[in-house]
Order: sequence, then C-alpha cells, then structure tokens
Amino acid sequence: MAARAYWQGQIRLALVSIPVEIYTATKSGAQIAFHQIHAPSGQRIKYEKVAPGVGAVEPDEIVKGYEIEKGEYVLLDQDEIDAVKLESKKTLELTQFVDADDIDVLYYERPYFVVPADDLAEEAFIVLREALRRARKVGLGQLAMRGREYVVSLKPCGRGMILETLRYADEVQKAQGYFREIPDADPDPELLDLAQTLIEKKSGRFDPKGFHDRYVDALRSLIEKKKKAKGAKIIEDPDKAEPRGSNVVDLMAALKKSLGPEVKAKATPKKAPPKKPAAKKRA
Repeated sequence: MAARAYWQGQIRLALVSIPVEIYTATKSGAQIAFHQIHAPSGQRIKYEKVAPGVGAVEPDEIVKGYEIEKGEYVLLDQDEIDAVKLESKKTLELTQFVDADDIDVLYYERPYFVVPADDLAEEAFIVLREALRRARKVGLGQLAMRGREYVVSLKPCGRGMILETLRYADEVQKAQGYFREIPDADPDPELLDLAQTLIEKKSGRFDPKGFHDRYVDALRSLIEKKKKAKGAKIIEDPDKAEPRGSNVVDLMAALKKSLGPEVKAKATPKKAPPKKPAAKKRA
C-alpha cells in the first residue's frame, strides 16, 4: 500500500508554481507501552469524558471552546475551524533564502520528504532543487498543516527535497540564561591537544544503524525476568558511579588513559642517550 501524503499543495517561487506532495520522513521506533492498572483487581484503568453535573457525554456532543472569561467560552464547530481562510494551507511560498548555517539547530523540529505531484511538475521541481544546491541556500516560507501554520525550510536531498518545520522565536529558550555562569576562559593547551587527539581517534562517518535504544532492551529484559519471577519484585543493582575528576591533574590523567598506551607512547618524547666521554689524547 502506497504511503498517504501528509500534505498536498504547491511550492511557489515568484510566478512559478510547482505541485508537490509531502510525506513524513520519520517513524516511531521500538517502544515499550505501559498501561495504568488497578493493582488490587488487576483491571486496566479507563477514562471517560464527563461534564460536571451531567456525567458521561457522547463524542458527538463535544465541541471546541475558547475561554474568554472564567467559565465562559466561545464555542466552535470543527467545520468552522476548517473553513478558516489561509493561503498557506495549499501554497508554500518561498519568501527568503539563507545559508543553512544561519539557522540554529534549536529551531529545527521535524523533517518531511518533498516530491513532485505528477510528471508535469518534475521539470520545475528539478530546476528548483538544483538551483538551491548550486546556490548552497535553504528556502524559507510558511505552511499550514493540521491546524497550525509553521515556518519551514526547504533544501535538496538526493533526487528530492527535504522540508523541515521550524520553531518560532518565542518557542525557543534563550541560551544565555543557561550558559551565563560558564567561565569564558581559554583551556590549558596541553589538555586541549589531548582532547582533540581523542576526538580525532574516535572520528568516522555517521552510521545510524550503529545505535539502538538500549533502554527498550533493558525494559524487555526486565519484563521477561518479571514473568519468570511470577510477581516477585525485581530491583537491579544500580551501577556504581565513577568518581568525577575535580582538578586538572585528574582530567589530564583521564585524557591520557582514554587515548590508550599506543598514543601515549607517541606523545611522550624519548630521552636522548647520554654522550660518551671523549677519549684522552696521548702525550
């Protein structure tokens, strides 16, 4: 079964319109789902939608409301919300182009694949993709999806393009409030060299398959132990925390130990052999 498009519309650049479809680029990984259980009876907890003084209500009796005063709401039907006119519900207009490095990583939220909607759109789609690639720029615009308007970025990705939703400025915390107490000082040159050598030693190409959710594995193992224990409580012994270095000597020793003996041998200069005393000349 073909994937269903998350959004269908057009990308507009000046007078050029390109029909496109957008698909989610990520999926939920393996997770352990827990339910809330009433311990004495073993029954699963259920939630009912109730109104004070009325009791349980039917789903078709529920509408959305915005509180304007305490206990007073403006009620809206879903079809009224869906009818709100917003051009970005069907059109992504690229209004600005920036370097990718200009966008702080804090603003990136979720990626989507972008493909041409049909054969007629392919030529214009490819032209825009290659123009962005040659210019090394990212296109910016606004797009309405699922009841919200997002700031989005658009950039080439292989034969297609990637659209990423961005957070608004008021959704991002200012880093200065968290980093203010960190000293603005230059590190010890020798420590810096050791740390850089360690980074270079562990450098390589990113391979996402090299990582997996170890917490999920641990939970599965716990569940299996619990089944075999027939209800007995199982508490794993917590790992003993390693002592943290509190001074430069500890940090220096830890970095050298991390590099391994072969690297330490290269870093330690060999002492020159002592010179032999010159032979005395005969009279």
